[in-house]
Amino acid sequence: MMVPAAPAAILASLDAPTRALVRLAARIAGGSEEAMRVSFTECLERRVPVPWVEEVILQSCLFAGFPRSLNAAREWRRVSGVPAPAVDDAPSPFDWRPAGEATCATVYGRFYEKLRGNIRALHPALDDWMITDGYGKVLSRPGLDLGRRELCIVAACVATAQDRQLHSHLHGARHAGVADPVVLESLDALSDAVAADDLARAKLLFTKVAGQEPSGPSGH
Repeated sequence: MMVPAAPAAILASLDAPTRALVRLAARIAGGSEEAMRVSFTECLERRVPVPWVEEVILQSCLFAGFPRSLNAAREWRRVSGVPAPAVDDAPSPFDWRPAGEATCATVYGRFYEKLRGNIRALHPALDDWMITDGYGKVLSRPGLDLGRRELCIVAACVATAQDRQLHSHLHGARHAGVADPVVLESLDALSDAVAADDLARAKLLFTKVAGQEPSGPSGH
């Protein structure tokens, strides 16, 4: 399929709601329930849109596991008092694959075909789930733009020391239109939310990514 061109910088500054959202993503992935509650309170104070918070909780199932997403959803309901919607009003196409392919191609840019080959070599089911379930059903949902989604994925990868996936999604944030200074500010925002060594490694990795390493990300 044709790989879309990377957009111009769409997210050109780190506003307070996005900063709080990124910190929340890290704490859902790697923090305690108490730390999550602190971040949910911060999100309320910074007036983070409710759909943004709920989308980060939902996408955390991909990067932190279903139990952490469930725990985060429970704490969010308790702290915010916001009830769950009666139904999920996100569109539910019969086939999520086209949306998943388009979103994944945006995130990976010129590395997209290499990624698909790498994942198929691991197992064809993993490739199918990555596209249909991961990039389709979860990351192509409305409610949160792809640039902010990628920043939150970066935060989750830092919090869980998943450097290989971090490499890919640092590229992905840039491909989704996040300006380099915003990526760096987002990493700085994690200083009290993740381990110092993990954060230092992430910043070093971003200097390599921003330098456009010829090999690119190796995939999930």
